[in-house]
Amino acid sequence: MNLIKRTWTAEEADVWTKEDWLAVIFSSLAYVAIMVGMALAILLIPVGFVVLVFGILCAVFMFWVIDPKLKAISEDYEHKQKEYLKRLEEIETWKQ
Repeated sequence: MNLIKRTWTAEEADVWTKEDWLAVIFSSLAYVAIMVGMALAILLIPVGFVVLVFGILCAVFMFWVIDPKLKAISEDYEHKQKEYLKRLEEIETWKQ
């Protein structure tokens, strides 16, 4: 059993899950660590580079976790938009 789900349908992706909580936690950690790490690295404090790398790794992990959900929702939206435009074109063609 996978700890982190990587394949989603649009309906499944629209529901709040543990993957969303992981993304929330790691995005906050990434933001703080990158800001603090960058400030310390600019001052050439060695721990700043470690914190900066930690922040980047948090951001990469957050993206890896949440990207499949976002892609599933986006593909569903694009499909619905395409169908709507097709239907709208049929209505406009019929009116003329």
